Amino acid sequence: MAAYTMDGVVKVLMDEQTFDSGFTKREFVVTTKEDKYPQDIKFEAVKDRTAILNGVNPGDEVTVTFDLRGNEYKDRYYVNLVAWKLDKMQAGGAPVAGQPGLAEEPREVPDDFDDIIDRPF
Repeated sequence: MAAYTMDGVVKVLMDEQTFDSGFTKREFVVTTKEDKYPQDIKFEAVKDRTAILNGVNPGDEVTVTFDLRGNEYKDRYYVNLVAWKLDKMQAGGAPVAGQPGLAEEPREVPDDFDDIIDRPF
């Protein structure tokens, strides 16, 4: 699976959610910087990758590395942007050195990963 990256500014950090199964996720929104019409893009960090958001605040410039995940449920199709690395940027666009808790390598999201429990129908 290919990894994708996007640069932007953190707009919203949502609280971590823990489900009955023990599965955890944390969603966040990044606003694109370079577009003529900036877009608010929602990502999610799952399981131990929720730690990539430690020390990140709204207004921080970041580069998000993520995978696309898609699934079908009851004849409806869903796409999730699953973040597995987050680089906080400093002035001039260089990554901040020594960021604690940031992922260095992608982690496989299990094939049975399915978070449709919290989706509106």
